[in-house]
Amino acid sequence: MEFEFWWLLGFPLFFALGWLAARIDIKQVVTESRSVPNSYFRGLNFLLNEQPDKALDAFLEVVKLDPETIELHFTLGALFRKRGELDRAIRMHENLLERETLAEEDRLKALVELGQDYLKAGLLDRAEEVFTRLLETPFSGQARRNLLEIYVQEKDWHKAISAATELEKLSARPMIAEIAHFNCEIAALAMVKGDLESAQKHLDEALSVHRQCTRASIMMGDLLTMQGKIEEAIAAWRLIESQSSSHMVLVVDRMLENFKKLGRLEEGLNWLKGLLTRNPSLDMFNTLYHAVMESQGAEAAYQLARDELRRNPSLHALERLAEAELISAPENRREVIQNAKSLIQRHVQRLTRYHCASCGFKASQFFWRCPACGRWDGFDPARHEE
Repeated sequence: MEFEFWWLLGFPLFFALGWLAARIDIKQVVTESRSVPNSYFRGLNFLLNEQPDKALDAFLEVVKLDPETIELHFTLGALFRKRGELDRAIRMHENLLERETLAEEDRLKALVELGQDYLKAGLLDRAEEVFTRLLETPFSGQARRNLLEIYVQEKDWHKAISAATELEKLSARPMIAEIAHFNCEIAALAMVKGDLESAQKHLDEALSVHRQCTRASIMMGDLLTMQGKIEEAIAAWRLIESQSSSHMVLVVDRMLENFKKLGRLEEGLNWLKGLLTRNPSLDMFNTLYHAVMESQGAEAAYQLARDELRRNPSLHALERLAEAELISAPENRREVIQNAKSLIQRHVQRLTRYHCASCGFKASQFFWRCPACGRWDGFDPARHEE
């Protein structure tokens, strides 16, 4: 193709068109920025500086000036909910839903926000109704997660199992641990009512869903003990060490009690000593200490505490050592030992806690589900001195 000189005349035209387009874009940006109230930018600045209270006031001013700002309504609703002003968050999202001109996508988003408002406010029946309406929408996954949380809070474990099963199919995220716990909750209620057949059924279901469910194995041992099947109960509890050795601490006292019923306490003590060597634990040592004190006397308990203090130094072991020594101490030393023991005991009670690995929540008792963050199996069954 040959170059034509008259093409050079087109270059100035292209430059002129580009300059004109740029001017139009700049004008549009300037016009739009001028149409946005200054309060909007102040609100954003407050948010960036982590001043939500001032941001809220600024955004409210914008809404008064321009009620059609949909996204700002969502922002305000979320801020109200975060601050705990749930009645205002609910009104904000209900007002949005009353708009006839609201786009379908925004309507669904407002429903999601309203459901979360209800859930945080504890209005579980209203929250359930909202999220059920969202099951056949693009927000189905989020709705099912919230419905599962509602069923757990309501302790409706059968519905929780169904919701978790459906959620697992949709998200491809394994829910076997949660489903196993829901079956354990049903089994626990059945055991309280004396319905051992139903309890057995749901514990079997929990273990078939999740073979590593230590809670189901613990409860299985309890169920067998209730049925008088002591040997089988011990066998069931022994399996826990292969599932999670740290969870053995939750059953050692019951194990020793069953060995005692069989007249084989010495065998149980030797087994527990071996377990303590493999898995050092404050509570496991405490159980062994009391059993040795009861069956073999203060001297044997003192020797056990001294060995444990050397092997795994802790205030807990020191307290037990002082307790054992107090029994055989001469009269003129007892007051000093008792004062030392009481001082150590106060520190042990204050420092020894269960910890949630997910959120760091600390508690004086063990939970299968963290009361703070709601995670199942978040607590380490072994207490630690801080």
